[in-house]
Amino acid sequence: MIDCKKIIEIAENHLQGSDMFVVGCTCTPANEVELTLDSDTSVAIDACVALSRTVEEAFDRDEEDFSLTVASAGIGSELRCLRQYRKLIGKSVEVLLSDGVKVLAVLDEADEEGITLSYEEKQAVEGRKRKQTVRVTRRYGFDGIKYTKEWLDFK
Repeated sequence: MIDCKKIIEIAENHLQGSDMFVVGCTCTPANEVELTLDSDTSVAIDACVALSRTVEEAFDRDEEDFSLTVASAGIGSELRCLRQYRKLIGKSVEVLLSDGVKVLAVLDEADEEGITLSYEEKQAVEGRKRKQTVRVTRRYGFDGIKYTKEWLDFK
């Protein structure tokens, strides 16, 4: 079976000096390999083709047969690494928390421990009969998050 760690190492060496980075790599028992990339700007199809050729040249097809797919992390796909989170600072995200609550918010900060989100929430305000919309900022650890996706509003 193909070693994902070796593929990631080859890909990272190939991508050095560019704004692209490896998001993940999956290998099935049937040697179907999917390498996912992202970028601080955009991932061109030519970059995927060049990386695919580099990875394929590093392996002997007579020794091990495999199928390789190199793709960019699509819009709306789950964020998997800290660099993806940092790329979206200041933008709207959809976060599903471990307790099942979905939050649409602006991503304010991201570090190794978690993220800081700001969003509007209705809260009881002293001296008022009805709940008022208040802007809140909360911190969430990665252990309390099921997924985070970029939120695109088409209104």
